[in-house]
Amino acid sequence: MNVKERTTPQNISVLKPNEVFVFGSNLAGIHGGGAARTAVEKFGAIMMQGIGLQGQSYAIPTMQGGVKTIKPYVDGFIDFAKSHPEMKFYVTRIGCGIAGFKDEEIAPLFAKCFSIDNIYLPASFWKVLIDEF
Repeated sequence: MNVKERTTPQNISVLKPNEVFVFGSNLAGIHGGGAARTAVEKFGAIMMQGIGLQGQSYAIPTMQGGVKTIKPYVDGFIDFAKSHPEMKFYVTRIGCGIAGFKDEEIAPLFAKCFSIDNIYLPASFWKVLIDEF
């Protein structure tokens, strides 16, 4: 499967039962804006839960510091996705909204995803990753 087939749709408003909306969160799980708010309103994210699978959403903390503090949570997500090949994970531009990072800073954290067919990334992340390799 090529990366164009594994690109997260621009606007996600409905998911099939095996699909998961992956969003950036804060450790406290206060999902007040951006994709986090969408995750609560549409995909079962739980207030006060800042990490992991919640309904049809998966939270990756991005508000606790620099990129190095995000990497362990991305790695945990990738491991989770690999262990659930029956699910499709649509990663949003985590960290690139309210958290204030650039695609060029966050996308490299997902470099392992080239070979993981059930992880879909934003086009802007794929562009960074492809340009790097």
